[in-house]
Formats: sequence, C-alpha cells, structure tokens
Amino acid sequence: MRLVVATVLSLATTPVLAAQFDVLVFSRTAGWHHESIHEGVAALRELGRLHDFNVFWTEDAKRVFNDKELAKYQAVVFLSTTGDVLDDEQQRAFERYIGAGGGYVGVHAAADTEHGWPWYRKLVGHMFVTHPAVQSAVLKVEDGNFPGMERFAPRTLVTEEWYEFGASQSGGLRYLLSVDESTYRPETGKGKGMGAFHPVSWYQQVDSGRAFYTALGHLPATYADPVFRHHLYGGIYWAATGRGFRAK
Repeated sequence: MRLVVATVLSLATTPVLAAQFDVLVFSRTAGWHHESIHEGVAALRELGRLHDFNVFWTEDAKRVFNDKELAKYQAVVFLSTTGDVLDDEQQRAFERYIGAGGGYVGVHAAADTEHGWPWYRKLVGHMFVTHPAVQSAVLKVEDGNFPGMERFAPRTLVTEEWYEFGASQSGGLRYLLSVDESTYRPETGKGKGMGAFHPVSWYQQVDSGRAFYTALGHLPATYADPVFRHHLYGGIYWAATGRGFRAK
C-alpha cells in the first residue's frame, strides 16, 4: 500500500510540459460562409495535437481582438473569414499585435476580408477578385525553402477553387506556390485568369511580425489531405516562431 501511495504522489507532482505555442483560430464571416470552415477547425485541432500546440477557436471578435487577449497567442489564423469582421478598435489592436512580433496566417477567403482596411490588404499581400469554377489544375512549387513545403512534388495535380487576385499590396512578398493556368480553364464561371504568373501561397515579414497566406482550402475534403495539412502547419509554425527554414 505504501508503494502505491508513493507512486501516486510521484505522478501527481510530475510537471506537465507546456505546448510549444498557442494559436488563435478566427473564422467570423460577414459575407460568404465556406462550409469547409468546420473541417478546417477540426484539422487545425488535430494538427495541434500532432505538433503539440494549443488551438483556441472563436468567431467572437469582441472577446479576443484586444491587447490583453491577443498577447496570449503567438499566431492568429484567419480561417476563410469574409467581409468586414473587425471594428476600428479591434483593427488597431491587431495592428499592435503584429507590430509587436505576432504572426498571421490567412487561409483561402482570408483574402476576401476587410477590403477597405489598407493595413490588412498589405498584411494579406493580395486581395481576392474572383474565381473560376472548381476544377483540377497543376500546382507548381516556386520556393521549397520554407516550412511545410517538403511534401509537395514540383508539379502536383490539385482540385481547388483557384482564386484570382489583384495587384500585390506589399513589396516584400515571397512566393511559395503558383498554379499553371494552361492546365485548366480560368474563363469558366466568373474567372478571367491572371496570366503567366498566378500565385497561390506566399509569406512576408510585416513590421516585427510575420504573415503567411495560402489560397488552398476551399473544399472540405482538402483538410484531410496530408500534404495540404503539412503546408498549413508549416505556415503556422513559421508565423508563430519565425523558425523552420531549411538550408539550401
């Protein structure tokens, strides 16, 4: 009996190791609401368990977009947000958060968010304009020297809603993925195409913070794809820590 009690006491006093970082997932929509948000939240929670980071999901901007709450997180994921989701005070708090070294991760419709906020347009890098019908096309690696890019083949057949973007809003963008427009029909639906270079994912330093964006993630099933999940985690890891580049 004494041995059992001693063992229990020993386990009770064993320190619990903290997760490597904390991530806020924000998915409020004031426009189109993607059905894939549910799968996206589930995938991010599973990535948190796999890679030992904490995930807090909310659509309550008032609760979290203030200095005190944002300071708890090393990165904020805008998961297919749309429209005007933050008021002026919340916007200023987020600007301070990034300025102080916080990380931003934009997924898919995050580029269709806060079109009237110039600072956010610079943060996300390009703003959504339109898209063609969902279809398969060849995804190309532009730069493999970034966390989460290890599992992409140089050219990969992917099915997606290929967002078309306006001009770059920042001079510091570094591109990771593009789509080959010759491999699909950009004129379907409302699409027009972007020409010789059609970006899909990129990253940049913003003030003292970091910003990563991927246009992938329209379809619910995409969040079950291990290559996409690894890509998403790589962006989160870099945004949260600033680490993870592989030597060339």
